[in-house]
Amino acid sequence: MAQYFAELDRRFPGGFDPGASLPADDRDLVPPRGAFLVASIDGETVAGGCVKKTAPRVGSLKRMWVADSARGLGIGRHMLEAAEDEARALGITTLRLETNRTLKEAIALYSSAGYRPVAAFNADPYATHWFEKRLRGAR
Repeated sequence: MAQYFAELDRRFPGGFDPGASLPADDRDLVPPRGAFLVASIDGETVAGGCVKKTAPRVGSLKRMWVADSARGLGIGRHMLEAAEDEARALGITTLRLETNRTLKEAIALYSSAGYRPVAAFNADPYATHWFEKRLRGAR
């Protein structure tokens, strides 16, 4: 998470304060309320992502991140697919996320994976784009 927060702080105009963003508390990131995923290469953490339930059958994708050293390897797409699988296992049929305009590669990934722009559904101070996807095959 520290690497993720540091990257956002570098990339966002005016920086990033995790305390000002909407939370993803630890207890929300374990079944049956959510999941926390990490990918590593040769013991080095290179990606992460979280899913948490926000309402019956609705979930939020949080803290998706891929290290600079692992970009371009398809890890972001694999992490997104794994997060969607976890969401399905939690009974989530609609997965939402918010992101910032400076994260152009994230916006491109979400759009190419079937996420569609929707009206703002929260008041995250760093969000400029909100997306939603209906998941097929949710339990």
